[in-house]
Order: sequence, then C-alpha cells, then structure tokens
Amino acid sequence: MDSAIVRTTLQLVPTGILLIFGISFVGAWLMDRKRDYLLVLAGACVLFALGATSQTFGWPPGTGPNAIVSGALYTAAVVAAAEGLLRRSHKQFGLDVDAAIVAVFTVLLAYYVYVERSLLARVYIQNFGYGLILLVTALRLSALARGRIVDRILFWVLLVFAVQFFPRTLLTIGFSAPTNRAAFANSMFWQTLRLSLAVLGAGLAMAILAAAVADVIDDLQQERERDHLTGVFNRRGFEDRIARQLRKGRHSLVVCDIDKFKAINDAHGHDIGDMVLQAVARALNQSVRKGDVVGRLGGEEFAVLLPHTDAGEAYECAERLRAAIADCAFEQPGLAVTASFGVATQTTGEAWAPLFKRVDARLYEAKRSGRNRTVSDQPGASAKAGEAMPYAVSGR
Repeated sequence: MDSAIVRTTLQLVPTGILLIFGISFVGAWLMDRKRDYLLVLAGACVLFALGATSQTFGWPPGTGPNAIVSGALYTAAVVAAAEGLLRRSHKQFGLDVDAAIVAVFTVLLAYYVYVERSLLARVYIQNFGYGLILLVTALRLSALARGRIVDRILFWVLLVFAVQFFPRTLLTIGFSAPTNRAAFANSMFWQTLRLSLAVLGAGLAMAILAAAVADVIDDLQQERERDHLTGVFNRRGFEDRIARQLRKGRHSLVVCDIDKFKAINDAHGHDIGDMVLQAVARALNQSVRKGDVVGRLGGEEFAVLLPHTDAGEAYECAERLRAAIADCAFEQPGLAVTASFGVATQTTGEAWAPLFKRVDARLYEAKRSGRNRTVSDQPGASAKAGEAMPYAVSGR
C-alpha cells in the first residue's frame, strides 16, 4: 500500500475517534436535554474533525488559506471544549470572549503566514495558546479535584492534557521548524502531537462522557430521594441519607408537625396548603446548620437530623426552627402558621426506628399540651423547682 495513503489513514484515526465521541455526546444529550453543554462538546469534536480534515487534505488549497482555515477550526474546537466543560459546572467564558479568542488566533496566524512567514511562530501560537486556554479552564474547575471520583479523574485528565502542550512542543520542535510539508508530516513534533491527541484527547472525552453519565444517574437519584413539592428529602431519601450516620457518633433527631394543617387546607384550599408546606421547608433549610439533614416524612410532618449534637444543643436548635416557622409571613389574610416539635438524642448504637419512636412520643406530647411548642427528652430543662422531668417543654 502506498505510504502516503497509510500516513493519511493514520492521521485520520484521532479524527474518527473524536467523531465517535461527538456522536456519544449527542446521544447523552438526547437522554437528558437540559444538559446543553453536551451539544457544545459535540460541536467541539466536529470542529476538530473539520480542522483535521482541512489540514490533512489541503482544503482550501494553498499554504496560507489552509493554515488559516484549519487553524481557525482548531481554535474554535478548543474554545468550544473549554466552554462545554465550564458550562457543566455552571461557569463560562461567554460568547463574546469565545469569539474574541478565535479572532485573535486567526489574526496572529494570518500575520505569520503573510507578513513574517514563520511556521515556528504558528506552531507555538497554537500549541502554547491551546494549552493556556485549557489550563485556565482546569484552574477554574479546580473544585472538581475535591468532588466525586469521576470529577477528580476529569480534572486531572484535563490538567495533564493542558500542561502537556508546553513540554511536548518544546521537546519535539525546539527552535527550528521543518522546511517543507513532507518534512513537517514526518517530524517528531507532528507524530507526538497526533499521539497525544489520540491518547489524551480520547481520555479527556471518555472522562467527560463518564462525568455526564454520572450526572444523569445523580439526578435520577435526587429525583428518587427528593420531595417534589418542597425540595427536601422525602422519607425514603431521608432515612437512606442518615442510615450510615446513625451508626457513627451520637446524634439528635427533631421532628415537627404543622399545627392544624387540615384546618388550613379546609379554610384556604390545597394550593395555599402546598404554599405553607413549601414555606416551612424553606424556613427549616434556611435555619439549620451546615451538615444537618432536612426531610419531609409525609403530609405535614418534617424531620431534621442534627449530627454530633447533644440534647441541649438539639433543644436550642428546635426552638430556633420553631421560631423561624412562626415568623413565616403569608399574603393570605388570616393565615398564621406554627408547628410543634419533638426532640430526642440518640443513645449509643440506637437505630432509626426506636429513635424515631421516642421523638414521635415527644411530638405527641407537644401537640397534646397546647401546640406551637418543643418537647425534648433533655432532663429537667424546664421543670418546676425540685421536679425532675423526663423531657423539657417550651412554648408560646
């Protein structure tokens, strides 16, 4: 087989691989169409394939036009890849910045084609420039290094891919460029460039695709565990989330029930009742500490797990939550919302079922004794002089 045909075929291998990943990104997007960044990444694959095809087959003909067109396509591909990665993490360079980067690269390439005529300068502009774009992207996504395993892998593959542009270019082309097209195609620089794109480029695409699939799975998990009305964990999600925590350390559990919720629904309608549930969930979320877990157990009943919290701290936290709910303001005339709270602190090795049973008993006592109050198993916090109570009561 003719060596030129073999060389051309090998040069198109990375292009074919990236096109396959581009199709995969589109397929992943079709599974979850709110992830528009996948289309941006698919576009990056297509742009790179067009750039490689343009350069390999010499279209448009002529050294100058070919260098500028293929360079613009390569630059657009790198910028699109960076933009897609950033958008996945709700960040971006922005369309104006993207267009400006492509324009600057294109002008510089045109200058070193028609004015200075320096292949070496073009090589360094593209390789160092692309490395810098990807390096800035990696640094802006440094939080991924502390995330899930798939996110950490994505970050480090991106960082290695970005950094390799610098030493690879210096070590393989140095300060003298090949003198003609054939020499350039056979140069160490061109061969290692193709190898790095085939290996690291494919590795980066695989990491992105794996992260996208993990995102979809996490979203499905969230939908399974979250209460659609209030956004907090549903009972299943709450119990699953705290199961492992209850086996480690000593925690407290707070359960609250909206007072006279049926009367609110009867008087104002179920739409207003839903609004009350949302307001209570929001008040709980805004008033708990970082690391506390909030869930809706069903109906008008909510629970909060307070990790590594003793009885006294749990009681104070419940009182803060009770006040936050009572302070909720509604536009509906005559609507005031309060809640009753039960609090208990986990004994050594106590599982969810017996802990919840004790808290539920405290909650029942709070509702029976007048509502809008907190009842805790903390000994003697609000007891009369000389009386030792098994729980504390506070209310308005």
